[in-house]
Amino acid sequence: MKKFETLTGVAAPMPIRNIDTDMIIPKQFLKTIKREGLGVHLFDEMRYLDDGTENPDFVLNKSAYKGASIIVAADNFGCGSSREHAPWALQDFGIQVIISTSFADIFYNNSFKNGMLPIRVNEDTLAKLMDDAERGQNATLTIDLKNQTISGPDGGTVNFEIDPFRKQCLLEGLDDIGLTKKKSDKISDFEAKRKTTQPWL
Repeated sequence: MKKFETLTGVAAPMPIRNIDTDMIIPKQFLKTIKREGLGVHLFDEMRYLDDGTENPDFVLNKSAYKGASIIVAADNFGCGSSREHAPWALQDFGIQVIISTSFADIFYNNSFKNGMLPIRVNEDTLAKLMDDAERGQNATLTIDLKNQTISGPDGGTVNFEIDPFRKQCLLEGLDDIGLTKKKSDKISDFEAKRKTTQPWL
């Protein structure tokens, strides 16, 4: 998993409550188990018109936000079913950070496990960041994970909280497999001892 330390990128405003995982990646695109290629279907029903062309009114289709790497969203982002394809689609599109007042638990956990940073902030902070995000091409935020800060285009900075273990995993680029590999010596020692003490297993 790629290390996450700092990110400076365009923030797209999505002031919509209860954005669920079916809105993020509709069910018809869940047949694959590959993480690549899902970005084209991100927010499919909002992003495209019935004839398959891009909806010019959808935020990520606007020229100022096509390269967005941050989403500033309203309350309860990622609710609905537990599909891991949701963070996969966001990442494949290029989204690395989502800022909201709250997240659905499963989506929140899946995001960390896939190297994406979901940031919880209070309503006042979200309102400020949403205002920053609505500045179009000037909607640039800087996320500093080590110092747990978000800096806006006007130079203002706010702090955010994060679980220390999850923070360290992102900083080191460790998913569940990576964490297991860090203990490979202990695992090898355990297996060697077991062969001696319990050879019948």
